[in-house]
Amino acid sequence: MIIRLLFCNFVTINYMNESYQHIIAPISAEFEDFKLLFNDCFQSSQSILTLALQHIHQRNGKLMRPILTLLFAKAFGAVSQSAFHAAVSLELLHTSSLVHDDIVDESDMRRGQKSVNSLFSNQVAVLVGDYLLALSLKHASETNNIHMVHSISVLGQLLATGELEQLADTQLDDFSYELYYSVIRKKTASLFSTAALVGALSAGASPDLQEIAQNFGEIVGTIFQIKDDIFDFNADSNIGKPTGSDMKEGKLTLPALYFIRQHPEYQSTAKRIRSLDASYSEVTDFVEMVKEGGGVAYATCVMNDLRNQAISLLPHSIPFDIRDGLIAYVDFVIQRDI
Repeated sequence: MIIRLLFCNFVTINYMNESYQHIIAPISAEFEDFKLLFNDCFQSSQSILTLALQHIHQRNGKLMRPILTLLFAKAFGAVSQSAFHAAVSLELLHTSSLVHDDIVDESDMRRGQKSVNSLFSNQVAVLVGDYLLALSLKHASETNNIHMVHSISVLGQLLATGELEQLADTQLDDFSYELYYSVIRKKTASLFSTAALVGALSAGASPDLQEIAQNFGEIVGTIFQIKDDIFDFNADSNIGKPTGSDMKEGKLTLPALYFIRQHPEYQSTAKRIRSLDASYSEVTDFVEMVKEGGGVAYATCVMNDLRNQAISLLPHSIPFDIRDGLIAYVDFVIQRDI
């Protein structure tokens, strides 16, 4: 049994690696150039800042948002220096928001790694987040494109208002999907939609193509967040997100909302969870009920429906390898295990 599980894990990892390589194949040279520019952002002459930046840089992940920028830039033209700076700006803005979010949420861990605030202090984390934000603005200005600067600025506003909206949710009795999608559109989907949009803008795409890119990115970003929410019901320690961690923070995500709508008799439990008044056993029991009650299955169906919507947006006029890479991109987001 152990050998079989190890073999299955190896096959899954190998498949995901191949899928990832398939995505970046059309932009492999450009992606390497992007990484050189991005990596330079984590160098500093200030000792504490250097240590914090190096710590953050260890968890870069797959850089999915910059990849989306590069793919759409090449889909509608070519990858320019403007696209590189926009991609760097967005990723730095995203990283800054994560550092600040960990302070707000009083989180000790981020994807299986100590958060900046827990490793150093809240004061250091605030300043490091501010530094990354300023660096993001610097790269935005280096696009020399006011439309791209505007898009990145609007994104910063959305990330902040999304976080505030989520904090306010703990005081509400609203278990609607609309509220859930409003938060994730601002906190997650906006990152992907802006990444796709600035790629199109950098290539001088028409307004119609810009809209296609933006809508594609928003749908993929929504899928990305739903997948993250599903992880909350998975006991796999490799994910780096403890089971039930969202609900322990008072967050009721799509699987839980589906269960509550199917079983309104559990609304009182849901209210206690949202207001952080529920006991540990109540939360863990509720996690199991959501899984058994079809919450995860429902969220998975939603992801698959959104996949089809995203792919239907892609024009057949874009190069085949780019279109193929974007389809593989959507599938990777759905099938990822971290």
